[in-house]
Amino acid sequence: MPSKPAAAAVRSSAVEDYLERILDLINTKGYARVADIAQGLKISQASVTNMVQRLDAEGLLKYEKYRGLVLTTAGETLARNIMRRHHLLTDFLRMLGVDESVIYRDVEGMEHHISPQTLHAIEALVEELKSQPNLLSRIRPHANGN
Repeated sequence: MPSKPAAAAVRSSAVEDYLERILDLINTKGYARVADIAQGLKISQASVTNMVQRLDAEGLLKYEKYRGLVLTTAGETLARNIMRRHHLLTDFLRMLGVDESVIYRDVEGMEHHISPQTLHAIEALVEELKSQPNLLSRIRPHANGN
């Protein structure tokens, strides 16, 4: 059976978490191995191997057993978009003064379910708030329930 094109890849939360973790490892260590992915996602190496094989079949990465993996152009583009979305949501909540432990938990839930339209609206709002510190100082106390 021929492999599916990358565009047909099912973008589940798990797929997004894997791609984000792989790109993070490549950016910080220069490579990504199954063991490192498993450790970072706190799951078994067997589960990681299964998903990595799936992502390989979907054209998002190239995997060679015992050698490691690299993202394809399509996989890297998708991973960078996922990481950008994660950073934008984190920055937005941090800008509002939300507690760091809450930010982590909320972003992990939000990032997989937010629409592109809402993400663009948040991005525009972040840019506007950066340019208007007085407005931000009036909003921040309300974000913490004060």
